[in-house]
Amino acid sequence: MKTTQLHAWHTGHGANMAVFGEYDMPMWYGAGAKAEHLAVLTAAGLFDTSHMAVVLVEGPGAFDLLQATFTGNLAGCIGPAKAPLSPGRCVYGAFLDEKGHVFDDAIIFQVAPDHYMIVVNAGMGADIAAHLTSQAGTLDTIRITDMTDQLGKIDIQGPAAAKILSQILADPDTVFKKLPYFAFQGYFVADADITPPVHSQSGAAVLVSRTGYTGEFGFELFVSAGETVALWNALLATGESFGIVPCGLAARDSLRAGAVLPLSHQDIGPWPFRNNPWPFALPWDAGQTAFTKTFLGSQALLAAGDADYTRPFAGFDLRKVANPAETEVVDDVGRTLGTVLTCATDMGIGRHQDRIFSLASPDKPEGFKAKGLCCGFVKVSADLPAGTLIYPQDKRRKLKAMIVDDIRPDRTARRPLKDML
Repeated sequence: MKTTQLHAWHTGHGANMAVFGEYDMPMWYGAGAKAEHLAVLTAAGLFDTSHMAVVLVEGPGAFDLLQATFTGNLAGCIGPAKAPLSPGRCVYGAFLDEKGHVFDDAIIFQVAPDHYMIVVNAGMGADIAAHLTSQAGTLDTIRITDMTDQLGKIDIQGPAAAKILSQILADPDTVFKKLPYFAFQGYFVADADITPPVHSQSGAAVLVSRTGYTGEFGFELFVSAGETVALWNALLATGESFGIVPCGLAARDSLRAGAVLPLSHQDIGPWPFRNNPWPFALPWDAGQTAFTKTFLGSQALLAAGDADYTRPFAGFDLRKVANPAETEVVDDVGRTLGTVLTCATDMGIGRHQDRIFSLASPDKPEGFKAKGLCCGFVKVSADLPAGTLIYPQDKRRKLKAMIVDDIRPDRTARRPLKDML
C-alpha cells in the first residue's frame, strides 16, 4: 500500500482512511462527507490528489505519438474554433485499446513544443508509460518518463478558491491575467526554462491549472513532492477565514457524479468508448459520423454503433443503491434494462416541481433547501431519452430515478476567473 506526502497529516487530523488505487487515502474527515461536499459549492474544499499519476512525453515525435494514441485531436481541440493545443493549454480525452475500450482517461498538458505532461489515474503511470513506449516503437527521439510519486498534487475547488490562492502565489496578478478554463501556467521544476515560472510565496515552483474534477470553479496545483505539505498547510491557513475545508475522496466522488464526470474503470472501461455523455472527448466531425483523425481504437469505435448506452440519472431522494456489482436497472414492469455504474448522492441539489436546483442556483425558489439526490450513471442496452423513469435496485431497495441530460445545475467550473476574485 502506497501513501502520499500528506498521509501523516490525514491520519493526524482524524481522517477516515481507505485504500484507493493502491494508496491509503482519506475518505472524509470529522466534519463528514456532506459538509465537505457543500463546502465546495459555497466556499472552498482542499483535496489531496497526489495519488494521481503524471507521465511526461518529450522530444521530436511526441505530438505524433499522442495524436495516434489519444482520443482528443491535438491539432484542433481548443475552444469553439477548434484551435490546436498550444503551450499553456490542456485537453481531456482517453487512451484506448484496439477494440476501442478505455485503457484510462487523461488530461494532456502542452508545456512547450515537443513537451507534454499527461495526468492519469492512480496506479496508471507505469501502465500508460509502457503503453506509449510500445506505441512509439523504435523511435528514439521521444523520452517517456513516469513521474509517479515524484510530485505533489493538491486541488482547491470552490467559489473562494481564487481569493485564497491569490494570497499564496508570489505574483497572482500575472498568473490570473490569462488563465481561462483548461489553461495553466508555471511548472513544478524551478529551473525549467520552458514556461514563465510561477512561485508560491515561499518560493516553491508551482504549476497552476484551471482544472479539477468537481464541476466547480477551482485549480489543480502541481509541485515537487517535497513541497506538498508546506503548500497544503499554507492553503489551509490562508483559507480558514474563507471557510476552506479539507475534503476526502467521498466528497470528490459525489461532486464529480453530480457534475456528470466519469470515474475511470467504473463508468468507462472495457467496452466501446461511445454512446456516452462525453462525446467531446472524441474527435467527431461536424456531422457526428466520422472522426477528424485516426487513432488507436478509432475504427473499432466507428463500427460499434450499436454498443450499450451510458446515461446519467437523478433520483428523487438521497438514498443510494449499493456496490454496482450487486445492482441492476429495471423499468416500471420489472424488465432488466442494464446495470448501475455509479450511484452517489449529490447533497447540494434537490427537486422543486419538475426541476432540479442547486443550492448555488441563482433562481432557486424562496426557501429552497438542498436535501440531496442520488445520481450517477447506468449502462443500458437501448438509448433512453431524458425523462425516462428507471428503477435502480440492489438486494435491499428499489429506487425511482429519471434519465437526465445533466444533473447539478449552475456549476461554476467555467466561470471567468475575474468574476471569482
